[in-house]
This record gives sequence, C-alpha cells and structure tokens, in this order.
Amino acid sequence: MEQESPDRRESLWRRKLSRPERAELRGQPELELEARLTETLTHLPNTAVPSNFTARVLAAIELEEAQSARSKGWRWNWHWLLPRLAVATAVLLFAGLGIQQHELARNRAELARSLSLVADASTVPSVEALENLEVIQRMSQPVQADTELLAALQ
Repeated sequence: MEQESPDRRESLWRRKLSRPERAELRGQPELELEARLTETLTHLPNTAVPSNFTARVLAAIELEEAQSARSKGWRWNWHWLLPRLAVATAVLLFAGLGIQQHELARNRAELARSLSLVADASTVPSVEALENLEVIQRMSQPVQADTELLAALQ
C-alpha cells in the first residue's frame, strides 16, 4: 500500500480523477486532502515566472540557512555556560586559597628561622665592652689615610 501512495499522489497531480478513483480515496484521508488541494490549484490562473526564479529561491534558502546558523552560534546557552563557570570559579577559589596558605606557611617558617637566629646571636654585651663603647664606635667609622706616612713611603 505504501508503494502505491507515491504513484497515486503523482497521478493526482497529473490528471483529473474519475468518480471511482475519488470514491477509493475516501478511505485514505491524506490522499483525499491531496486531491482537494490539487483540484483547488487547478482553478488558479497561470502566472509568468521569471527565468531566474529557481536561482532566486535557492539563494533565499541559502541566506535563510546562513542566518539561522549564525543566530545559533551567538545565542547564550546558560545550561552549558553556568556549570562550567561554577567549576572554573571553584577551581580559582581553591587555587587562591591554596596559594595563600602556602605563602602563610612560608612566612611563618621564615619568621621562625629569623627568630632562632636572633635568639642564638643575641647575647648581652659584657660590662667591659660597654665601657669601651667610644673605641668601638670609632672602629666602625671609615679610616682616613695617613698622608704623612704615605709621603714617607714614597
């Protein structure tokens, strides 16, 4: 039955149906609708079609397909974007917290090392060193060359 349907449709388009053929179509609603449509179209007057009609129709179809493809590409798909954005935010947040904790631990270790160095090195100066403070301070000043001694050596 399905193989007869395309042949029947084509016969509906090509010629006018006889009464027994119309009666046979009453059991098939799709073909009956097709027959009515074809009969209605035969009553329309024929119009002149431009020579480039097919090219214009195909160009319009291509333009419509290009516009629909372009509009699909630029549309925001929130179901696609939101989960990825949430995952990226979580990754950045955990990475930032990890880096902060690493820096904090490194600073603490540096402070502990510095304190241990200060604790080892900080001995209270003796009373004798404090009595000779002027001599110690002069030793830290830059020494000037003795010009008389240099002249005698030459």
